[in-house]
Amino acid sequence: MDLIANLSLGFGVAFTPINLMYAFVGCLLGTLIGVLPGIGPLATIAMLLPATYALPPVSALIMLAGIYYGAQYGGSTTAILVNLPGESSSVVTVIDGYQMARQGRAGPALAAAGLGSFFAGCVGTLVLAAFAVPLTEVAFKFGPAEYFSLMILGLIGAVVLASGSLLKAVGMIFLGLLLGLVGTDVNSGVARFSFDIPELTDGIGFIVIAMGVFGYGEIISNLGKHESEREVFTADVKGLMPSAQDFKRMVPAVLRGTSLGSLLGILPGGGAVMAAFAAYTIEKKTKLQPGEVPFGKGNIRGVAAPEAANNAASQTSFIPLLTLGIPPNAVMALMVGAMTIHNIQPGPQVMTSNPELFWGLIASMWIGNAMLIVLNLPLIGIWIKLLSVPYRWLFPAIVLFCAIGVYSTNNNTWDIWMVGLFGVIGYLFIKLGAEPAPLLLGFILGPMMEENLRRALLLSRGDWSVFVTRGLSASLLAVAALLLVIVLLPSIKRKREEAFVED
Repeated sequence: MDLIANLSLGFGVAFTPINLMYAFVGCLLGTLIGVLPGIGPLATIAMLLPATYALPPVSALIMLAGIYYGAQYGGSTTAILVNLPGESSSVVTVIDGYQMARQGRAGPALAAAGLGSFFAGCVGTLVLAAFAVPLTEVAFKFGPAEYFSLMILGLIGAVVLASGSLLKAVGMIFLGLLLGLVGTDVNSGVARFSFDIPELTDGIGFIVIAMGVFGYGEIISNLGKHESEREVFTADVKGLMPSAQDFKRMVPAVLRGTSLGSLLGILPGGGAVMAAFAAYTIEKKTKLQPGEVPFGKGNIRGVAAPEAANNAASQTSFIPLLTLGIPPNAVMALMVGAMTIHNIQPGPQVMTSNPELFWGLIASMWIGNAMLIVLNLPLIGIWIKLLSVPYRWLFPAIVLFCAIGVYSTNNNTWDIWMVGLFGVIGYLFIKLGAEPAPLLLGFILGPMMEENLRRALLLSRGDWSVFVTRGLSASLLAVAALLLVIVLLPSIKRKREEAFVED
């Protein structure tokens, strides 16, 4: 009964005209930011933070939250249409979403992403409302050793996820981990692997690698082919909504993705990204139905599951913020900044001392998700119009948008040169048949893995056995080892190669 009373209080706050307006502004901005490659929610919230001084605290947080989960929606649009992940959590959506667009099924792919996101967002918000306090206790059990073991499991999952050679997948992960080491050492403050280039002391940006490897790499590859051989957008668009068969395949995938995202969103450090990768891995482990397209060739489950997972995770990532005052990712750290601007101390006392803010924010997420589906489904037809643009006009526009997006993050021309370099590297990956998704996961998790490894060893005074003497950490490493052994078994390896065989 307490939950119903609290939610009625929240909806009373969220349904005021001013808060409805700011929820709409946040969702609209978030969608536009997600669609524009390179300008993520982090940069936008950082830019808009000073503007929230003049707003009431609840309205400010409702708008910033709308930008965050709106960007998760919008990021899938460019991932599907032009092979550019607008958001780091949309990297996995590229794999099957872009293939669906090539086959003239961009409409069903966008609808699957939108509907999956809407359902997962609603469920994620329900989890946030109902289980906020008990779920934070689970997150409390995770120390540095557990996080390190969880990330090892995530990387081994990425090996399973990658199509083609296992050796290439492992190589891509190691390359990603090495790229993640470039920059300034966290403990000593000394620049490493920067080759005395001042711009590299801050490390290589995720946006630079994602745009170069996926966007520019694909463009270079297509320009190298004769116009008649280009696979981009040659098929006619067949229908804007998924068929009954698509829905039949989507629904279980969305349910699995939502469950996984709701759990992983609570854990600090890239919950939405890890949730999307994990959801895709699970879908690949689920048996293909008769007549179903293989993964990597345009399977609708490969779009619906990761999109559901990253949206559920983006909602539940508010749990540690609102109940413990611990930001689980960089965007939530900015939300802490927004709260402190308004003299609100994030943590358990928010629920008791400021219930209007706590429950108003939660209720606004349901309203925001409804706004996003109303905004996005009618826009599918407009996004599809992009497919009719001749490629000779489309590719310069993509190059220009990428350059603007990259430049706007740091106001540095060095990043534009770096995108060009990673574009050439991305082209080489295409020629070598290497899947770039594991590289990006390695790059994202590398710095976090290093930080947690060093922290665990500092706390244990250099004793490596800490990773196997702590129950939860040992269990995660055991699952990782088991997964690796299973993948390397000759019979499984053969079946895996059959699943990824080229048509």
